[in-house]
Amino acid sequence: MIANDQELQTTWERIDWFQKQVAQLRKTEPNPVNYKAAVSGFLAEIDRMQLEVREYLSVHPAERVGAA
Repeated sequence: MIANDQELQTTWERIDWFQKQVAQLRKTEPNPVNYKAAVSGFLAEIDRMQLEVREYLSVHPAERVGAA
């Protein structure tokens, strides 16, 4: 769970890194079956992190302070 804006930034950087890995594999893996096997974990992690970002951004900062 993302707790603050610094963690949000780190998560965005991780998402970017994973997306670049998938893009690189699209260029270098000639076999579609191998490609899908290679990127499935990356894509699952991207989905998980994007959900965390959405959850963090869906709450206004004043609500987070009030809950602490």
